[in-house]
Amino acid sequence: MPDTGLTSQVIEAICAWFDANGRDLPWRRPGTSAWGVLVSEVMSQQTPMSRVIGPWHEWMNRWPTPDDLAEEDSGEAVAAWGRLGYPRRALRLHSCAVAIATEHDGVVPNSYDELVALPGIGDYTASAVVSFAFGGRATVLDTNVRRLIARAESGIANCPTSVTRAERVVADALVPDEDVRAAKWAVASMELGALVCTARSPQCEVCPIRDSCRWVIDGKPDNAPARRGQPWKGTDRQCRGVIMDVVRNSPRGVKVQMALSAWPEPDQASRCLESLLDDGLVHRRGSLISL
Repeated sequence: MPDTGLTSQVIEAICAWFDANGRDLPWRRPGTSAWGVLVSEVMSQQTPMSRVIGPWHEWMNRWPTPDDLAEEDSGEAVAAWGRLGYPRRALRLHSCAVAIATEHDGVVPNSYDELVALPGIGDYTASAVVSFAFGGRATVLDTNVRRLIARAESGIANCPTSVTRAERVVADALVPDEDVRAAKWAVASMELGALVCTARSPQCEVCPIRDSCRWVIDGKPDNAPARRGQPWKGTDRQCRGVIMDVVRNSPRGVKVQMALSAWPEPDQASRCLESLLDDGLVHRRGSLISL
């Protein structure tokens, strides 16, 4: 009977797989600043990495340090965010840059507690920066890692929608004690989940741990917890995105009525425009709306 689950040997196999198969992403290259890593992590939230590469290069060329971004108006950050989606992330990055500039002398802090205290930085991002930027020991728990652990360690087809206490206990216990190995495990487990142990079409035949994965050994049971879908078409989120595109493409501002007319449902358009104003993503100046 083979050893199953994420034993130390299995963890080493995943790390070795990453050394041979990990993607050459720009923020993983030697010399990337902690700020560059932080920006990449915020941009990559709910966004495929392939879509992030171009905007990340543009952002880092324009604002290579937190001080550079902090000196700009927040509207410039929103405008530069383009079509990455969830533009609140641009505002959070701007607020984060201001805090780093004013409270940390422009230097991204290297401790979890200081990072998670920054505006808009949660547990995952703080842990990722500790690990990926500083090579420290942290439990980096994104959806890809959670799905890998659920299958390989627990024999469950997918992870729950939200992180549970039991998941965190298991994930914490799997992190190697040494900083270097812990950092390698963090990036390797995330990459294996993103490229091989995918949600809809896992490539178990090329997985380096298929002989130890509890889910595979059990016959890949359909036992995943129920997950709620995220509709898009016709939602307020889509409406807000359409209005944001109109405003973003009008650097001098656009008339309120023109912004509203971009969406076919007037009441929904008005509500979404008000929510964008409340969030600070757009601003009203007389009859004009601008970033």
